[in-house]
Amino acid sequence: MPGIYRWSTDLLLKEIESCMKLGIHSFCIFPAINDKLKNKKASECLNEKGLYPSVIRAVKKNFPESIVMTDVALDPYSSDGHDGLVRNGKILNDETIELLTAMSLIQAQAGADIIGPSDMMDGRVGAIRECLDENDFTDVSIMSYTAKYASAFYGPFRDALDSAPKFGDKKTYQMNPANSKEALIEADLDMNEGADFLMVKPALSYLDVIKSLNDNFDLPIAAYNVSGEYAMVKAAAAKGWIDGDKVRDEILLSIKRAGAFVILTYFAKEFALAKK
Repeated sequence: MPGIYRWSTDLLLKEIESCMKLGIHSFCIFPAINDKLKNKKASECLNEKGLYPSVIRAVKKNFPESIVMTDVALDPYSSDGHDGLVRNGKILNDETIELLTAMSLIQAQAGADIIGPSDMMDGRVGAIRECLDENDFTDVSIMSYTAKYASAFYGPFRDALDSAPKFGDKKTYQMNPANSKEALIEADLDMNEGADFLMVKPALSYLDVIKSLNDNFDLPIAAYNVSGEYAMVKAAAAKGWIDGDKVRDEILLSIKRAGAFVILTYFAKEFALAKK
């Protein structure tokens, strides 16, 4: 994706510094794990001295005023490329939650401000909230990927992190794009389990879902303007078919208009530069 890079820790710190100067203070960090560290048990996710916790600590040490959101799922660490543990071709919900809970605690101990469970396992928000509270991390928030659809818009991100499923797809745990009512059910469950934000992903094709959650729940609604949505704008703009800056602004405005209180977007830095 044009303008988007995988950063080493030292360069990431420089990038965050430049963003902070533009008024961007919140960052969602994703790990690109070496294939040699991946296995079917996703055991690297529990390495307290591994890449991800180390980067979180570095960011918070250098920029204590920043807000760091993390990713909680097994696909960056799993040789199967799925968000959960796999046995005989099936995703193991409860066994996965045990790992996700332990991951969340490690990330909170490293300095994470917001935990982002992106896995879509049933019951994981409640388990993570209970674990964080029991370990005195009551101030660490949970931004639940409440309505995460089985979408074709994730392609560039999965390519960048090499986290695509090695077999099958994610339709058994991500949501059916044709089903909007399920989002209300998932949101109600996540709210009751202790989520602090409810996220819709992707954003642009699901503006109706963002509005529906905003209309029905008092929690802040977040929207993830994903890699495919970003890449389409950049590709069309490069061809001269659209005005990329105006389309970017219109997209972000539509997400805000639909009811998003928080927008996660690859456009953040260039938008801030354009409005400076």
